[in-house]
Amino acid sequence: MPVDVKYRTTASATGGRDGSAKTDDGTFQVKLAIPKELGGPGGAGNNPEQLFAAGYSACFLGAMKAVAPSLKTRVPADTTVTTTVGIGPRSEGGFGITVDMAISLPGLDRPEAQKLIDEAHQICPYSNATRNNVDVKLSLA
Repeated sequence: MPVDVKYRTTASATGGRDGSAKTDDGTFQVKLAIPKELGGPGGAGNNPEQLFAAGYSACFLGAMKAVAPSLKTRVPADTTVTTTVGIGPRSEGGFGITVDMAISLPGLDRPEAQKLIDEAHQICPYSNATRNNVDVKLSLA
């Protein structure tokens, strides 16, 4: 399925899960640390799952803003998208991730909010990238 690319970005990592990552334009740099739950020392630093959770949250909120006008609704200013990413061994071998996303849309009635979430899930690039590959659960908080 072809994509009409409008923007590209590049990031590099060194040292793996206990190294560092940065964007090539220098606007973002992060120290990486392996969580204790995955056998690492924990401590200062972030991990790829945290970065994925933050990126998916922001992207999904952007997708809701993109579809809201076509639904004749709005995304409240105090909307929050809280994404929890899990990682662990797969029964088929290797590792996999799960995503649980809680969306809070204060002031919207449940049917309107649910429609907004459903439509955003169809256009969000992260949702499209994970569809049929990652267990993604969406809930209206």
